[in-house]
Amino acid sequence: MDPISIIFSVLILIMSVVLHELSHGYAAVALGDPTPRIQGRLTLNPLKHLDPVGSVIVPIVTSLFGFTFGWAKPVQWNPYNIKNKRTGELLIAAAGPACNLLIAVVFGLIIRFAPFSASFVDIASYVVLINIVLTLFNLVPLPPLDGSHVLFSLLPPSLSNVRVMIERYSVFFLLIALFVVWPLVSPLIYVLFHALTGV
Repeated sequence: MDPISIIFSVLILIMSVVLHELSHGYAAVALGDPTPRIQGRLTLNPLKHLDPVGSVIVPIVTSLFGFTFGWAKPVQWNPYNIKNKRTGELLIAAAGPACNLLIAVVFGLIIRFAPFSASFVDIASYVVLINIVLTLFNLVPLPPLDGSHVLFSLLPPSLSNVRVMIERYSVFFLLIALFVVWPLVSPLIYVLFHALTGV
């Protein structure tokens, strides 16, 4: 990537992960947990959400290799404030990827149907690609990703010990997600990109 493309892609990623975490926060508050509001996470101010490594260093480094990836500080929520903990966990976990998917769909439809300039289409294409990546990666059902919380919320309570054991080794499972599962999932990126944009 050229320097201008790197700057745009990092900025797009930052806003996308901010909206991702903001969605988790609003979902938790809507379900009865004030923790995200108390911690000041219901804001578009990036400084409240950014992780120095995941939101700055990793996006810049990955952009040098032709793709942009990163994350923000996870929004914290208290399951004891949620009436139905299992349904609540599912909805809160799914809110982040759903937000990224919605962003990808909106900008994909803009590219497909709106008569904008080529430079705008280039920027919108980055928006679609980055948000597709965030959606797919976060839906991988391995901890600490959102997909694991969706999966765990669907498991019977009798398997809670299995969940505790798996979460204890979340770093190990994250490496599996990155180097084993993601290469299998990533071909869907351009399938979805073409389906949304027609490009």
